[in-house]
Amino acid sequence: MEDFLIYLRLGFDHITDPRGYDHVLFVVALCAVYTVGQWRQVLILVTAFTIGHSITLALATLQLIHYKTALIELLIPITILITAVSNFFFQEPKSRGIPRPTTNRSWRYGLALAFGLIHGMGFSNYLRSLLGREAEIVKPLLAFNIGLEIGQLVIVSLVLGLSFIVINILKSTRLRWTLVVSGIVAGMALSLIIMK
Repeated sequence: MEDFLIYLRLGFDHITDPRGYDHVLFVVALCAVYTVGQWRQVLILVTAFTIGHSITLALATLQLIHYKTALIELLIPITILITAVSNFFFQEPKSRGIPRPTTNRSWRYGLALAFGLIHGMGFSNYLRSLLGREAEIVKPLLAFNIGLEIGQLVIVSLVLGLSFIVINILKSTRLRWTLVVSGIVAGMALSLIIMK
C-alpha cells in the first residue's frame, strides 16, 4: 500500500509540477471554453484525455510500443497549440431567443482522446525512469495514472473556478475569457515548439 501511495503522489506531482507545465497548459486549453455549469462535459472531455494517455502510458511503460522521444516532445506542444487555436472557433448555442440545436462537440472528445495518446508517451519516459528494473509494474502504473487523473481534476477545478470569478463576479464576457486564456496558452505552446 505504501508503494501505491508513493506512485500515486508521483503521478499527481508530475502533472501539477510548474516546471513541466506543458501538460497543465493542455488541460487549461481543454477547459477554456467551458463554465462551471458545464462541469459534466468537462469531466467527459478530461476522461477522454485520460483514456488516451492511460493506453499509451501502459503500452510504452511495458515497452510494447517504441517511439522517438524527440518527436513526442515536439508533438506535445503542437497538441496544445491546436487545442488552444480550436477554442477561437468554438461556439456555444445561444440560450436567449429561439433555441439553436446543440453544437456537435464529439470532435472535441475525439481530439482529447487522440492527443491523450501522445501525452501518455510523454508521461511514460518519466514513469520508466522511476520504475527502473522493478519487476512488478502494474500497481505502480495504476497508481501513477490515478495520481495523474487527480492532478488533472485539481487543474480543471482551478480553471473552472477562475472562469466563474472572471465571468460572474468581475462581469467579463465568456468570449473574452476564452480568447484571453486560449491566446496565452497558444503563445506559450508556440514558444515551446520554437524551443524544441
